[in-house]
Amino acid sequence: MSDLDPYERKILRELQRDASLTVAQLAERVGLSASPCWRRVDRMERDGIIRRHVALLDRRKVGLNAHVFAQVKLNAHGRANLDQFSAAIRAFPEVLEAYVLMGTMDFMLRIVTHDIEAYERFFFERLSALQGIQEINSIVALSELKATTELPV
Repeated sequence: MSDLDPYERKILRELQRDASLTVAQLAERVGLSASPCWRRVDRMERDGIIRRHVALLDRRKVGLNAHVFAQVKLNAHGRANLDQFSAAIRAFPEVLEAYVLMGTMDFMLRIVTHDIEAYERFFFERLSALQGIQEINSIVALSELKATTELPV
């Protein structure tokens, strides 16, 4: 991150707010002409700093009303087959994020479903059916106080 100059930091902040900006609009916002701005964006894309451009959806407006965090603990057999568990989690579209933890639990999953009944089906039919799981603690989010994809660059 220390290799980024102030213009690149500005570019990243602006793109995190609105990735649909044209190069000309972006250049104007950060105080560059279009060509140097484009070169910086292109380099940051090639270097993997900018991973992709996406549309952010409102989950409720597309009918995904249940937001659940699941803490998963694996048994010894499950830890031995970590790649198998990880591949299964990646294949579940309901799982938006998955983190390996240090502590009493092994994973934290962020899951969205249409409603609690849909989460219950996902829990019993898919998640808890995975081999090697010792324990799952589900925590239902009641409301969202802050949600952002903007990194503090």
